[in-house]
Amino acid sequence: MPGQRSITEAEKLAQAKLGGVPVRREQMAAVANIYRAASAVRQHLENSVLRDSDLTWTAFVVLWVVWVWGESETRHVAEEAGISKGTLTGVSRTLESRGLLRRTGHPTDGRLVLLAATDKGEEFMGRVFPAFNEEEAFVTSRLSGEECRDLAGLLRQVVLQVEEHGEARRRLLLDGAPPTPRRSGRRPKA
Repeated sequence: MPGQRSITEAEKLAQAKLGGVPVRREQMAAVANIYRAASAVRQHLENSVLRDSDLTWTAFVVLWVVWVWGESETRHVAEEAGISKGTLTGVSRTLESRGLLRRTGHPTDGRLVLLAATDKGEEFMGRVFPAFNEEEAFVTSRLSGEECRDLAGLLRQVVLQVEEHGEARRRLLLDGAPPTPRRSGRRPKA
């Protein structure tokens, strides 16, 4: 299997480059495979179910969050979707321009924005989500139901570790200093 071969080769090459520094191969393989699996699933779903609707994975996730939870503040939608509020702004504007999402001001706090699925968005999710779920079943079809439950539980443990202890770990690694701001990749204007 080419994917497995390249993971194994990457592990060996990393070990060789580090010389005598020990590498936790099992943990490296786990994280590498989480990333590879997530990328493969995302690409498959974007190129199959989401292709006809011209939606990205992120746009679908945002719409799914609003569809499931109902009208929500943008900060909660961004958190649930695992994206920044800046990314959510662009995605929600795209979904709004397609008539799938409605953005409104908060009734008591003018600084806040609420997102809700439109009737068209509700209809869209009622039609597309079953097909999306069929592809979720396809990509996990080599696993039994019990293995799917085990995998989901194990991945939840990874998420909980980061959610519960990640901030303290970042502070430790940065000697208490705040992280440097992320750059968008754009160059500063002259």
